[in-house]
Amino acid sequence: MRSTPRPGAVSSTVRRGLVAAAVLALGSTAAVATATSASAAVSCKVNYTASEWQGGMSANLTIQNLGDALSNWTLTFTFPNSSQKVTQGWSANWSQSGSNVTATAMDWNKSLSTGGSTSIGFNGSWSGSNPAPTDFKINGVSCNGTPQSPSPSPSASPSTSPSASPSASPSASPSASPSASPSPSPSPSTSPPPPGTHVDNPYDGADGYVNPDWSASAASEPGGSRVSKVSTGVWIDRIAAITGGSAGNNSMGVREHLDEAVRQDAANGSKPLTIEFVIYNLPNRDCSALASNGELKVSENGLARYKSEYIDVIAGIMSDPKYSNLRIVNVIEIDSLPNLVTNTNIAACAEAKSSGAYVQGVQYALNKLHAIPNVYNYVDAGHHGWLGWDSNFGPSADLFASTVRGTTAGYASVDGFITNTANYSALQEPYFNINTTVNGQSVRQSKWVDWNFYVDELSFAQAFRTKLISLGFPNTLGMIIDTSRNGWGGTARPTKASTSTDVNTFVNESRVDRRIHAGNWCNQSGAGLGERPKANPAPGIDAYVWIKPPGESDGSSSAIDNNEGKGFDRMCDPTYTGNERNGNNMTGALPNAPVSGHWFSAQFQQLMQNAYPPLS
Repeated sequence: MRSTPRPGAVSSTVRRGLVAAAVLALGSTAAVATATSASAAVSCKVNYTASEWQGGMSANLTIQNLGDALSNWTLTFTFPNSSQKVTQGWSANWSQSGSNVTATAMDWNKSLSTGGSTSIGFNGSWSGSNPAPTDFKINGVSCNGTPQSPSPSPSASPSTSPSASPSASPSASPSASPSASPSPSPSPSTSPPPPGTHVDNPYDGADGYVNPDWSASAASEPGGSRVSKVSTGVWIDRIAAITGGSAGNNSMGVREHLDEAVRQDAANGSKPLTIEFVIYNLPNRDCSALASNGELKVSENGLARYKSEYIDVIAGIMSDPKYSNLRIVNVIEIDSLPNLVTNTNIAACAEAKSSGAYVQGVQYALNKLHAIPNVYNYVDAGHHGWLGWDSNFGPSADLFASTVRGTTAGYASVDGFITNTANYSALQEPYFNINTTVNGQSVRQSKWVDWNFYVDELSFAQAFRTKLISLGFPNTLGMIIDTSRNGWGGTARPTKASTSTDVNTFVNESRVDRRIHAGNWCNQSGAGLGERPKANPAPGIDAYVWIKPPGESDGSSSAIDNNEGKGFDRMCDPTYTGNERNGNNMTGALPNAPVSGHWFSAQFQQLMQNAYPPLS
């Protein structure tokens, strides 16, 4: 399922760019001044906070309207240092001329009621020093935070702020806080986009769907109630799964899940609800593995069936108007396109490439699903232990770009990419990075890193996003990372960097990822639950997600007859001594595992025990 060959219409909001792992928090500064325009009392307050690292910064600004209601706004300010530059921004249209910066409102946050606020932000660069700006103006009027009584206007129409809503949730800024600073107005924030609007980040400000099937399995385990209400992905891994059935750990069909999501959405109040599906049934699916092979074959008219019996049916259900208020995230075909770069020495992968089945299948899925306004497509982009070498990294990005360019909507058909789906790669290695040297040797020379350019998933995901943007994807492109099983906590987790001067010993004693080899992907011994799902956890990252439901097996430890088309892969056999894709190492797989997708109690218990952050 996770092969590791070592070679040798989106919003115009701009997503936050890459930042270094270590950031220094700066204090909050607010700029103040007051003025009144001819027709309305304009009074405002801007709160500016920033985090910085050497040569870079990430800033968040909260604009609060203390005067008359505004139907539109423009923020301006001047950087004190001429070297300070805005490189990327969000929740506004950003521009800069010299040291003068301008941010104009988006359609969804342009109306600010009296007392209302909205949050925007940007990433930037600097040299020398990075002082905070102080001369903030709204519509040309300086801000000082002094409330003004709304000025009388004989011809004023009280309905000029259609977005004022007593129950409005906070702005869709990546750093928006649910508790905006108090104001005399009963409506302290701008309204979010109307339900069903296609937003930049479907996870921002949203609740996650709780799959009743998975939740019941988790809750039935001792201690499982601690995580049984966490949102997890729903896998549509065969045609029959569209309508539901008893196979695996999922009895509900797609429509049943969406109906349940509508019910949960109504019960959750004003927040939107995001539900995640895994589109996973290409012909010759996961061509380099056996445990997750699917039902469709290229040689048996698989592509035509994929289109008519699978994608068309799913798209027909998701386009039902009664689901239009949901945010439906589709993870598109894990372990597919990268196999065309790295594993064409395997017959099934070579056939998938020569027939065009993978590329055409993904394009068809994107075309059909992107046409639904409230659907968000995230294409699988492998993981750092697969694509982290330069000879895999660039060609895979090129293949993604050419595939997406071939869709009807082009780059707009993709909202982002996902890494580490159903895998175990550590989110961050806290005690070394790719630039660490030991006794004059780079950690890249260690057997574990094996000349890879990345040591963890976050750095890989951020770098891969940058590469994709350089190939033509928009700056709004977001990444999500599956953190369901990459926590690596428990007693085996290192607490500090090794003091060894041998590069292999240093890396092995320092790394939190305790797998025998980074190519091991099946039911890994020692793994733990990772970061819980959250939106905007790091620059360029839309969310950490649990796409692989913890406790559902990756594959059986021995051959098990089944009617799901799933074979036996020796990488799931704890006695197997490996192959070229895991350096001929032991698999590190847990024993007594059931067929992929079926409940594996022993694994779930281990994941809770080794959770990081730990469960409370």
